[in-house]
Amino acid sequence: MVDITTLNHGTELVKRGFAQMQEGGVIMDVVNSHEAQIAEDAGATAVMALERVPADIRADGGVARMSHPDMIREIMETTSIPVMAKARIGHEDEARVLENLGVDMIDESEVLTPADPFYHIPKKDFTVPFVCGCTNMAEAVRRIVEGAAMIRTKGEAGTGNVVSAVQHARLLNSEMRYVSNYSENHAEVVEQIIQPFKRLNDVSEFNLSIEQTPFGSIDELNREIEQIVSQIASNQRLPVVTFSAGGIATPADAALMMRHSMDGVFVGSGIFKSSDPRQTAEAIVLAAHHHDDSAKVEEACRMAGTPMPGLEIETLDVRMDKRGW
Repeated sequence: MVDITTLNHGTELVKRGFAQMQEGGVIMDVVNSHEAQIAEDAGATAVMALERVPADIRADGGVARMSHPDMIREIMETTSIPVMAKARIGHEDEARVLENLGVDMIDESEVLTPADPFYHIPKKDFTVPFVCGCTNMAEAVRRIVEGAAMIRTKGEAGTGNVVSAVQHARLLNSEMRYVSNYSENHAEVVEQIIQPFKRLNDVSEFNLSIEQTPFGSIDELNREIEQIVSQIASNQRLPVVTFSAGGIATPADAALMMRHSMDGVFVGSGIFKSSDPRQTAEAIVLAAHHHDDSAKVEEACRMAGTPMPGLEIETLDVRMDKRGW
């Protein structure tokens, strides 16, 4: 990870500093003040305030939007730990509302219905830090270039199935090792990463030849991507805190993702769709904190309630992890 004291932009320093404070922890989705208190009592480092956990969003269908401000504020007034909230991909004005509310971090989330088919939110324009999802290294680098202070692997939210989270973590780690071992390929890697910023070219009837984006010119993005890829090559990790999310349903799942070199985990449906949310929350925190101690992970598994029913990824009508680019 980049030494944040070397960052010369004050806001960037504060954003990444806040993200680093979550390192090693568990962030829990909550839908009301009661669940927020369960999360805080269990030892969560932060909560994600939303009207429905991902399993319910998936089951209900339709367009999923930012949660109501009153609901978010109620949770903010209840808990003493940081409160995060979700905005739709590319929906800058939902993010502005959340920033004005005073949330501690915004998740530009694929769990909600994307608002912009071409661009994510220009996160550097905000003072509040952002977390964004990724399925691979290229996607992670694009979000960091846009201003994300934290990255999380997407997994497949609301399924109780950890397989996609594992897939994304393995792919991310393998690609970071690749750029570390083959430095001569950086130019090709940078070119592959930058291509999605030109998506408008692919749908226009004209040869637009995109040179400007909401995040700066293509040349400026190219230079920033080169810097980030070089940092990854040197450190074999992303320059920001990296969590895992999507499908984590048991203490063993949380320990597994921590052993995949994740800095922490997001858990939502896996806690509050279990038979005993309070015990399961405490158990997942215990397993995450002691992921390298199999006796502690066993203890956590004995503590937890019956896990939520899971879904096979192949049977899903909507793949949330495919949202974003």
